[in-house]
Amino acid sequence: MAADKYFYATGRRKTSKARVFLKSGSGKITVNGKDASEFFPTLSSRAVIKQPFSVTDTGKNFDVRITVTGGGVTGQSEAVRHGIARALVAADADLRSPLKKAGLLKRDSRMVERKKYGRHKARRSTQFSKR
Repeated sequence: MAADKYFYATGRRKTSKARVFLKSGSGKITVNGKDASEFFPTLSSRAVIKQPFSVTDTGKNFDVRITVTGGGVTGQSEAVRHGIARALVAADADLRSPLKKAGLLKRDSRMVERKKYGRHKARRSTQFSKR
């Protein structure tokens, strides 16, 4: 693996899209120009983005640069997780098996159902009135 070679992957979740660039390094994670702990303030979202590294024990081997757009904090963190997992497979094909077993390579396709006319939300109807 060359020192200046990048591995690229895209992660998606809900309406969030994350572009992940992986490079061999010391384990620094940068999201939209900020440190990951600054961009994702909650401990749970930080744990989510580090999950692919903990599954494969490669946390200190790569520097990660991420650009994420759309959605909220949960969708963005899970899109980043998906992108990191796919980039790790691009970097080393042997990591595919543990990541697949942990379910990190599968794209979570659940989306918000659209609102229908005549309804308050997607399925919520008006209150029934007997009289």
